[in-house]
Amino acid sequence: MAATGEEAAAMDSISTAPIPPSALNLKTDPDSRSENANVEGVTENQPPVSKKSSSNNDGSVETAEEAVEPAEPDIDELCTDMFDKMAVFLQGELTATCEDYKLLENMNKLTSLKYMEMKDISINISRNLQDLNQKYASLQPYLDQINQIEEQVTALEQAAYKMDTYSKKLEAKFKKLEKR
Repeated sequence: MAATGEEAAAMDSISTAPIPPSALNLKTDPDSRSENANVEGVTENQPPVSKKSSSNNDGSVETAEEAVEPAEPDIDELCTDMFDKMAVFLQGELTATCEDYKLLENMNKLTSLKYMEMKDISINISRNLQDLNQKYASLQPYLDQINQIEEQVTALEQAAYKMDTYSKKLEAKFKKLEKR
């Protein structure tokens, strides 16, 4: 049978109007939930029953209480076991992360040592290069003298070739005059 008139308006207001939290009779204390469940006649073998209060004559909203099942003893043990295993898992994750950071720290230290060694090597190479440059600068006058001597030897060699050719011509002339 369909509701008409005032009843329909009251039903519309129920479905669209928000219910203030204070109007709900919800209990959050676990001890009071178990007491309410025992008072209502719920036992471990029976399914939970939800309680609905009757509507007031002035058209207010009906309220309901949440059906609460009593906790099974295995659930407590399972929860404890789950939390213990979760703690072991998280401890393992944190330990692995710490080990990763220690490894990274060791790698950074080794890299730093390698760079310090490379710095020392480059400093030594720079010193040796400066020493070689100084030695080359001190040898430069001798190298200049060697270049001058080489030029002089080249000039003497050319003079010797000229003298050889001249002496061959002179010899040829002398033989020619001697034959006459």
